[in-house]
Amino acid sequence: MAEEKSNALSSHVETKHVWQLLAIIIVTTIVWNLPTSAFGIDGLTIVQQRIIAIFVFATLSWLTECIPAWATSLSIMSIMCVTVSKNSFGIFKGDGVGELLDSEEIMASFADPIIMLFLAGFILAIAASKSGLDTLLARNLIKPFGNKSENVLLGFLLITGLFSMFISNTATAALMLTFLTPVFAALPANGKGRIALTMSIPIAANLGGMGTPIGTPPNLIALKYLNDPAGLNMNIDFMHWMAFMAPLVIVLLLLSWRIILHFFPFTQKTIHLKIDGEVHRGWRMWVVIITFIVTILLWVIPKKITGIDTNTVSMIPMAIFAVTGVITAKDMQEINWSVIWMVAGGFAIGLGMNGSGLADAAIESIPFGNWSPIVILAVSGLICFFLSNFISNTATAALLVPILAVVCRGMGDKLGGIGGTSTVLIGIAIAASTAMCLPISTPPNAIAYSTGLVEQKDMLKAGLTCGLVSLILGYILLYFIGEIHFLG
Repeated sequence: MAEEKSNALSSHVETKHVWQLLAIIIVTTIVWNLPTSAFGIDGLTIVQQRIIAIFVFATLSWLTECIPAWATSLSIMSIMCVTVSKNSFGIFKGDGVGELLDSEEIMASFADPIIMLFLAGFILAIAASKSGLDTLLARNLIKPFGNKSENVLLGFLLITGLFSMFISNTATAALMLTFLTPVFAALPANGKGRIALTMSIPIAANLGGMGTPIGTPPNLIALKYLNDPAGLNMNIDFMHWMAFMAPLVIVLLLLSWRIILHFFPFTQKTIHLKIDGEVHRGWRMWVVIITFIVTILLWVIPKKITGIDTNTVSMIPMAIFAVTGVITAKDMQEINWSVIWMVAGGFAIGLGMNGSGLADAAIESIPFGNWSPIVILAVSGLICFFLSNFISNTATAALLVPILAVVCRGMGDKLGGIGGTSTVLIGIAIAASTAMCLPISTPPNAIAYSTGLVEQKDMLKAGLTCGLVSLILGYILLYFIGEIHFLG
């Protein structure tokens, strides 16, 4: 009976998605075929109109999730290659259609240097897990926090946040919740301590991801546009990012600690903690440890000293682990390629906007300079925060960052009053990471909810409070960083 209900529900959802996809295709087709004058952008070309239609398709598909997010990104790149590139079908070419894109550049969105940086983060995480380095670190890092329940909670928050700066927040959440299993056995079943510890993991994983460029995809998407040589060209490296975001993460984790304790106080004052897990001894462990240290040092030391940039450094651990056999072909299957496709799709949209001249045309036709910088900052952050609670934070950033990059260019020096363009774009990365009030908001939330130890109301209460506090403090920090021109 239960299986029949499940099949019926699955069939209903599938039917709903089919109708949603059909509606999106119809809307996209209408936008594709409207007169160019309907958009109110002077000099709009046919190619630029097609980019707008593709953007509409991406937005609606990501919002409704009628097809997987990675499939949307793959579709974006495929449609762009066959309709707005120099190698597109003949019917889409001709005199007067506008400037066509290079199909090689569209395809290269998947091999962007930022994608390589992201891949390095995945591979470092797999190597740490295979060797047992993650277990070894967790076991030794938790010891200084002792046995007092409140301090153990703080320990899990800080360690999870630290891991999430360099390892996928999803993998971090799964790992840390595994370590908590023996702790739960020692806590009262009717107490709130279990809820507090369980909630600490997704909150710390989400916030910790903000600490480094590789911590979460929205960071990389923002960094892509901030460092684009043809755009802002701000040259923000790994150390720049960590110098202001890592201290922010620590402050937010400490505040989250007090917020969680306020909502879910411990009834048992002490916890005897034991972290089990296999640690593989041998030369490969030393390869992983040394490679981790060298990679992080090269990321942190400025390029003017080493001569090598952050993205190029990312190739080093991948090569070392492949040659030494730490990472095998089978391990490569564990990489979340769907997320990488999502990021690449966002880059392709940005390429379409800039390469076709659509961004410049929009800047000239829409009076961005008359808009209030405070309004842009507040509205963009709130929209990102709202959307990221319901759809992928990567998809949200991929949608909003290209648009805001255009808006910021149009506003010019006027943004100096809020700290510049970096405040707006990095603000999107912060807003995306602080959205964590529902089980569907982020994978770490879903993993924590799946334990059955927290209810949706618990997650809403703690996640919304920690998220809003983090959002506000993050934007305040960005404003002051902009005022002292730390990012150039």
